[in-house]
Amino acid sequence: MQDNHFYVTTPIYYVNDKPHIGHAYTTILADVLTRYHRTQGQKSFFLTGVDEHGQKVQQAAEKRGLEPQLHADEMAPRFKTLWQRLEIQYDDFIRTTEDRHKRIVQLALQKVFDNGDVYADEYEGWYSVAEERFITETEMQSGQFRDVKKLKEKNYFFRMSKYQNRLIDHVENNPGFIQPESRRNEILGFLRQPLGDLCISRPKSRLSWGIELPFDKDYVTYVWFDALMNYISAMGWGSDEARFREWWPVTVQLIGKDILMTHAIYWPTMLFSLGVELPRMIFAHGWWLTGDTKMSKSLGNIVDPLGLVDEYGVDAVRYYLMREMVLGMDSNFSVESFVKRYNSDLANDFGNLLNRVSGLIGKYFGGTVPQPAQRLVEDEQIQDFASRTLPEKIPDLIGQMRIHDAIEQTMALVRNVNTYIERQAPWKVVKTDLARTGTILYTATEALRIAAVFLSPVMPEKTRQVLDVLGDDRADILWGGLKPGVQLKAHEPLFPRIETEKT
Repeated sequence: MQDNHFYVTTPIYYVNDKPHIGHAYTTILADVLTRYHRTQGQKSFFLTGVDEHGQKVQQAAEKRGLEPQLHADEMAPRFKTLWQRLEIQYDDFIRTTEDRHKRIVQLALQKVFDNGDVYADEYEGWYSVAEERFITETEMQSGQFRDVKKLKEKNYFFRMSKYQNRLIDHVENNPGFIQPESRRNEILGFLRQPLGDLCISRPKSRLSWGIELPFDKDYVTYVWFDALMNYISAMGWGSDEARFREWWPVTVQLIGKDILMTHAIYWPTMLFSLGVELPRMIFAHGWWLTGDTKMSKSLGNIVDPLGLVDEYGVDAVRYYLMREMVLGMDSNFSVESFVKRYNSDLANDFGNLLNRVSGLIGKYFGGTVPQPAQRLVEDEQIQDFASRTLPEKIPDLIGQMRIHDAIEQTMALVRNVNTYIERQAPWKVVKTDLARTGTILYTATEALRIAAVFLSPVMPEKTRQVLDVLGDDRADILWGGLKPGVQLKAHEPLFPRIETEKT
């Protein structure tokens, strides 16, 4: 991969149910990262998709009385529809039932088989239907696995244990490979004990819905061996080597912490066997909770993102999800916290700033952006924050996956500008010094414009409206992008305040 390229992936989501806010969060996060890197001039690629094979999908289809493929064909568009509503601009949406993917999975299976990394054996152990994998005795005793049964059958195994020491060395020598630090330590702790081999097949007599093993027609491959390959099948491994070399290794793989084991152990060992470079970063974020409980269909506490969008608007939802969760930690969702964040950050601060500057410029300058005159220390402080502090801090925060802090830095500028307007009181100054009034309002409006550019990856629709009002279509973060003499456009309130009685 070239240094100026950015490639991000989400997990591919099971089509056994409709998407919920957990799916939305990860995918919005990937979209925000992609948009940010594009504003920095980096060539970027964003991959997402759906996982359509495996026992859970087969069971969901049977429950509906449908063939698995028909079930998948009906469910996959729900994700695309939601992503469109959430202003998510992915570059590729892969389905594991597509021929382009199935061919590559079989190619990979044949390669690890030819490498001597696959063997057949009879195995007896505990099998978790919910997790679609065999679990250890220790995991069985933990009580954390649902729908567990004892199975004894012949299967094919991947020699995962062969690569244990190599994986330990890689994790220890590359601190940024697994993030956050707590998840890295979790994986290192797991790797300190003997690593078993991975069962990568299911007999068709038990599960027929999957990709057939190229070396045994009586078996399909384990759904995780199938699913994980999407990250390379979509980018041309085994089919377009020039494209693959351009984009691989992936820059960031975003996952929820519940699938850390598959991505931080199964996936790297598979890549070792295939001779493919490992991802640069696997980042496991936390869960969205309601009342300190993980959202779960069985508990009935799933939040529907479409309902939130219908009620409050897409940008407000994107902003809340990105601002509220500290990456790597769990976060509680409630309508009360959503409304509080909306009113304080979006209505009172960001939206109010646009109303103030456009209103004052309309009143004192006929709606035309004034020409700034001589600057005072107070003006230079705002300019310095907008044109030096933010451009220095934001890239580091994004690189550290501290999205909430990057947003907070930008909102600090917005709050500072609101305070600056209060202290400078242009409505008083205008009585004696029109030129000074113009400098104050130009400074405040230009800072608002730069804040909108920095917030555009998070709130693409509303910031587009702000920049349109200000007559700026270049999204430049250099000070002076706001042109004196431009006529501001009329606009509706950006974020009308939500009355708490309504909620």
